[in-house]
Formats: sequence, C-alpha cells, structure tokens
Amino acid sequence: MPMPRGCAECDRQTDEMGRRRLISRRSFLRTTVGATAATMVGLSSAALTTRMAFAATPSYDGDVLVVLSMRGGFDGLSAIVPLGDPAYSAARPTIAVPQSQALPTGDPFWGLHPDLAPLKPWWDAGTFGAVHAVGAPDPTRSHFAATAEMERAAPGSSLRTGWLDRTLGLRQSAGVFQGVALGDSLAPLSLAGPYDELAFGRIDDFELDGVWGDTPAQIKVEGDRWARALQTLHAGIPSLAGSADAVLGAISTTRSLKAASYTASNGAVYPHTVVNGTYATSDLSAALMDVARLIKAQVGLQVVCLDYDDWDMHADLGSVGQGRFHDRISEWAACIEAFLTDLGPTGMANLSMVTLSEFGRRVEENGDRGVDHGHGNVMMTFGGGAAGGQVHGSWPGLAPDKLDDGDLAGTTDYRDVLAEALTNRCRQPVADLPQVFPNRGTFGTVGAFTQKA
Repeated sequence: MPMPRGCAECDRQTDEMGRRRLISRRSFLRTTVGATAATMVGLSSAALTTRMAFAATPSYDGDVLVVLSMRGGFDGLSAIVPLGDPAYSAARPTIAVPQSQALPTGDPFWGLHPDLAPLKPWWDAGTFGAVHAVGAPDPTRSHFAATAEMERAAPGSSLRTGWLDRTLGLRQSAGVFQGVALGDSLAPLSLAGPYDELAFGRIDDFELDGVWGDTPAQIKVEGDRWARALQTLHAGIPSLAGSADAVLGAISTTRSLKAASYTASNGAVYPHTVVNGTYATSDLSAALMDVARLIKAQVGLQVVCLDYDDWDMHADLGSVGQGRFHDRISEWAACIEAFLTDLGPTGMANLSMVTLSEFGRRVEENGDRGVDHGHGNVMMTFGGGAAGGQVHGSWPGLAPDKLDDGDLAGTTDYRDVLAEALTNRCRQPVADLPQVFPNRGTFGTVGAFTQKA
C-alpha cells in the first residue's frame, strides 16, 4: 500500500501563513480598519471572519455564484462513484461504495453515495450535477501549494491576485455586498488582490463590541454614536475613511437584517442552527443560511465563498453508514438540502453553486483504510442553470495504465468549469476570460452550465 503523502497539520499551518503573506496592501488597509476598530472600540473578532468586496451597479442580472471549497482533499470517488469501472472496487476492497447501495443516477456507470440521498431530488430534477476527473495543470500533493495555485488560477504567470478578485475587478461596483466570503477566519486566496474588501463573520455577530442596548432601538442609537466617532477619527485619512464608511454601512444593513429576524422558507430546516441566538452547531449550516438571507434581502450579492474542511482522510475513511466520510458527507448533504429548499425554485433559478477541492485522493486505499493525497477529482454543481442529473467530463479510467502516478487523471481543467459558470450564468463577457484565467489558452466546453436566457 502507498504511504501517506503530506502532513496535514504542517500544511494547515503553512496555509494560514501563506494566506497572510498574500493579502494585498489595499486588502490590508481594509483589515486595518477592523483592527483599528477592535483596538479603539472593540470590534468583535467574529466580525473579522468574512470578507466582502465593495462596489457596483444594481443592474447586474447574472446568477449569484457560490464557490464552496471542500478543503483537505475531498474524495470525489466516494461521492460520485464510478460503479462501472471494475478497477474502482478492486482498488478499494474495504471502503468502496457497493453497487447495491449506491443511489442511481440514470446512468449505470455512475452512482451517488447513499448519504447524498437528501440531494437526490435535485439530481432527478436536473439542478444537481457533477464534472468528474477534474484537475489542475500543475498537480501537487501539498495542501498549501495546491490551494494557493487553484485560488490564484494563473499558472505560469507572476500574478498573485485571486481569480475572483480579478473577476470582480472587471465589473462595475454594486455595493458593499457584491462579493462575500463566509465561515472562515481568513478570506480565501481567490479574493486576494487590489479590489476593495471587507471582513466580518455571521450576520448576527457583525456588530461593534462597544455598541450596547436591550432593544434594537437602543442598539441603533448607540451604534450611530459610535459611527460618528469612527467617521470623525478617520476623516483625515481618505483610504481609512472610505473603509470605515463601508464597514459602518455594512453593519447598518446587517443590523436591519437582525432586527427583521429570519424564518427559512418552504419548510427548510437548517441542521442545528439557531437564528438570532446562539452559534449553530454546524458552521456550514449557519453560513448557508446567511447566504440565503442575503440573497433574499436583495443587497446586491454576486459572489459568495464558503469553506467546509476536514476532508483529509488518510485513515478510517469508512464504508457506507460509518466512518469519517459518512459523518462529514451526511452533514454536508443535509446543509445543502436545507439551503436549496429555503431558496426554492425562484432563488434556485438565479443561483450557480460549484464545489472545489485542492486535489482528489489516491485511487488505492492505504493500510489505514483511508486514501492519501491524489490528483483528479469531482466538482459538483447546483442551480437552475446547472446541467444536472448527469456526470460531465471525459472519464480516463482507473486501470493501472490509465492512472497519473497512481491517481485519477485530470482530463478537464477546473478553470473551464469556472469559466463556463461565469460566462453562461454570471454574464461575464467571454473576452474577460484571459484576464480572469491568464495562460489558459483555449477554454474547453464542459457542458456543466446552460446559457442564461
């Protein structure tokens, strides 16, 4: 059996250090406003965990693009299962999903992991799909290096900005909530760059710590007092004054959302989530509920980044109904199901969601009944414009002579999937793609997203 490749703990530490190094000067200034507020008036640390890109026009009529990063190296072979490839079960004698227990997809070659049952209605409806054997042009098995390169999405160039920062920079500004990252103490590298950004955590936690009050009215009075103080404090420094105004404007909006409270629609139940109260047990559930709140509030949301980690399963991945993958994927599916139910058909019509992971896992299970760092992987897609109910991409096969150094080969460039979402669903001009994804050359047709009417 192959030995595990890479050290998850070391890579996580390196990842955080690398993210901090790659924050641009303007992003730093945006963070400095929060840090100054924390020093001067006690801006809560939770208010520094989400980044938002400022700016543009209410005329945007493209989809809200949600990028959900499955950090740690998601095992796509366990989620969207190549049942028709005989090498799959042979390589995974104890952890393979049996054909008898996989959920049918309409194609006998493919099956869904049984824990994706809550999402099966969306698969059958054609609003949940997948692209398999997706890879990056320069594969690496380092969590940090793979994440950095994937979110930079500019191999062979000297650019250190992120692909989403470059995307938003090509658009007209649409207000403080144009681009959002939720659920992480640091924004993803995909948002690193010169485009203006702001950080905060959950909607219900975004407030200045110096603001007090027993009622929304009292909080507003106190908040207005702090706002005037901060604006006066930063008035002589244009860069900080603009940042302070943006932060305070965002707080004003979220304060209104909190005052209005929130009830999920269509009978949706977010797992273990308490609205306007204690923290949710599931961070993903809380983040997705906040995404739904922002979408429904029509605050100008265009791009959302979410993280869901702990997929680095070198040991005890488990089989159907037990093990680490079962625990993680069942929670993930329940959260996604609640989010899609809450949005309903109207919200889904203008949503494009795609999953990303820095790399896949090895085809062959190791001696600890897990799988080590690999290459090719799956990207899952959701939304009214997702060409769902099918698996896209060119399947290379899992026979030993078809593998890439023991890994699933990457036959579809992940940038092609993202480019298709941007152009087909988010109204991004095709002419912009070389600036968003430099050095890609000719973009391949994936078929994962339909053209928005």
